[in-house]
Amino acid sequence: MTRHPDAPPASNPALRAAASPLAPSGPPISSRNLYPRYPGYTPRRDGGLGAYESVLGRAGFAPVAGIDEAGRGACAGPLVVAAVVLDPASIRRMPGLADSKLLTAQAREEVYAEVLRRAIDWHVVVIGADQIDATGLHVCNVSGMRRAFAGLRAVPGYVLTDGFPVRGLGVPGLAIWKGDRVTASVAAASVLAKVSRDRMMRDLHERYPLYGFDRHKGYVTDEHVAALAEHGPSPVHRYSFVNVNRAVALLEPAELLGDADPVIVGPAGALVTTGFGPAGAPGENERRMDS
Repeated sequence: MTRHPDAPPASNPALRAAASPLAPSGPPISSRNLYPRYPGYTPRRDGGLGAYESVLGRAGFAPVAGIDEAGRGACAGPLVVAAVVLDPASIRRMPGLADSKLLTAQAREEVYAEVLRRAIDWHVVVIGADQIDATGLHVCNVSGMRRAFAGLRAVPGYVLTDGFPVRGLGVPGLAIWKGDRVTASVAAASVLAKVSRDRMMRDLHERYPLYGFDRHKGYVTDEHVAALAEHGPSPVHRYSFVNVNRAVALLEPAELLGDADPVIVGPAGALVTTGFGPAGAPGENERRMDS
């Protein structure tokens, strides 16, 4: 019986016996014992938000980038994706850092400013509703994560993502369930994405005040559903979403609002320009660390 070249060497009698075709029958040796986990490279449950970044840094993977998005579940407005690189030492100096969904609007603004001040690097990408309709939400989400990561000037040694893995980044990575509640870099990315998008939705409210974007930020609330039923969709709604498509079907074409080219004005204009670029290509709808 030949040993696979990638298999660990049978360095003790128990393993040599297990590899022999004449080995006595019995319960198989667990593979967990062949690859022990070293305590120094294992995040502790009580290690706080910075545990993964600290462990990965000790293992030689620094700096660590975190990626997260905001607006995936909304039926209006853009999808915003952020990538953030934090120094583990600075994480301890940001006690307010947490998942953006767990913070109040005021607390998010404060953490947003703190992340921009302390981050080694960050990059924000905005993908418009028209591009989501054209290529699909998940495609835009993955491509936005790749663009946000590619826009970093620091060269991360590892990347942490929220929820699902993103292939093609060129560095090792780990997808973490509820990553914005577990790791500091993903939490920081969630804050940057959320605050950036909320500001854009407040600007969109100035252009389309009938929908209440400044309150529900484009998510499907009772107020938003009622406004859709009464006024029909705006140019910044996602027509590929079932509830928006249903509202279109109830209206005559002449009743639809606005022009075909939405323009976002105000402070968010630095992030979004007239006509969103393709989801897979860089463009002016991005905000870099030095902007």
